[in-house]
Amino acid sequence: MTNALTAAGDLAPPLTVAAFVTRDRARDIVHRAFPRRKAHVINCRTAAEVREVFSRELVDAAVVDLGTPTEETWRAAGLARHFPCAGFIGLTPMRAADGPSVARCAELEFADLCADGIDDSGLGPQIHAAAFTTRFVRALEPAAESLGLNSVAQRRAWRAVVSYGGRPVRTVRLAATLRVTREHLSRTFATAGAPNLKRVIDLVRLIAASELAKCSGYDLADVARVLQFASLSHLTTTAQRVCGARAASLARLRAGDILERFREGRGRSRK
Repeated sequence: MTNALTAAGDLAPPLTVAAFVTRDRARDIVHRAFPRRKAHVINCRTAAEVREVFSRELVDAAVVDLGTPTEETWRAAGLARHFPCAGFIGLTPMRAADGPSVARCAELEFADLCADGIDDSGLGPQIHAAAFTTRFVRALEPAAESLGLNSVAQRRAWRAVVSYGGRPVRTVRLAATLRVTREHLSRTFATAGAPNLKRVIDLVRLIAASELAKCSGYDLADVARVLQFASLSHLTTTAQRVCGARAASLARLRAGDILERFREGRGRSRK
């Protein structure tokens, strides 16, 4: 079963990485960190550009070049406090004089540091481990059992849905990923009293929304936009349908709270 679940997750969208890089070397290190199509790296030269990336799409991780730190560098690094959903990684030459920069990153709760020239090959795995989507999958994978998803087919579909990190995914895309027909997928997923697939997709998206809503850098309109809900109203109606809560309450709800509410008779929708 593990191999099947991993295969489903491997077909997830590429990670989105915002990279504040001022040195050509740092830019090359970041872009070499990932095999082709495994990450969408967006180069930024100012903190405002990093902030703008966060405002328009779901950012999994951010890399901050600490080679020649300036006030602009620390403005970019300071976004870690506002967007704890994303893993922030510092890229530093690790010179003797870099101690204060390392300490400042620790204070800002960076996920990790990469030693420029020493750990270059490890940057990709560091980013992947710290990425929002990676942590989201790890946190939600065990929830399959509590939702009554016990068969291999149901578990594969669950991991495929979760691997999108709350981004929208259509059932036809999931069926293609799992190499079955859409009709077969929908039918086998909702067996033995399990919730139906479309409602589970809404559930996963709402859990992602609740995590983003806890970030001080986002308001609810931002959350709706980066997770590609049609509108804030769409997010609001989804919250009501999936867990009987107002969108304004999402920041106060944990994933477990949403799952518990969902299991109280909200697992079925029209196909």
